[in-house]
Amino acid sequence: MARVTVEDCLKNVDNRFLLVMLASKRVKQLYKGNQPLIDPKNNRLVVTALREIAAGKVNFEISKKQPAN
Repeated sequence: MARVTVEDCLKNVDNRFLLVMLASKRVKQLYKGNQPLIDPKNNRLVVTALREIAAGKVNFEISKKQPAN
């Protein structure tokens, strides 16, 4: 993969808003020391996170909380 594009990532994420949220969360994890799920190849952490999303290695889960009674 020469370049990672938004379109590559949107194949695995429903919309651009969720893509931004997912990418920012993953970058924060990488900055804190989590190991990359793909070979980083001297890329910046943001690019590594986007490549992970495009490869389908990172996803999200939307939880629906029950209202308090």
